Amino acid sequence: MLTVRYFAGARAAAGRSAETVPAGRSLDELTAELAQRHGNSLARVLTAASFLVDGVACHDRSTPLPAGATIDVLPPFAGG
Repeated sequence: MLTVRYFAGARAAAGRSAETVPAGRSLDELTAELAQRHGNSLARVLTAASFLVDGVACHDRSTPLPAGATIDVLPPFAGG
């Protein structure tokens, strides 16, 4: 399993702060599934979001995610 945690606007768009999903997929595949599951509002957030996999920025969205990983969805933040 994978744990997906949503922050800020991603949390509002998903309607939850976290969920678990089956492992065995890449970040691209995961985000496609999440967009389909939660609709256009989350899909828009996911296109602009950054992702952490077990606390490390993920830049290769085609690499398979390790089972048991925690994926943090971080939408762009305003302010400074």
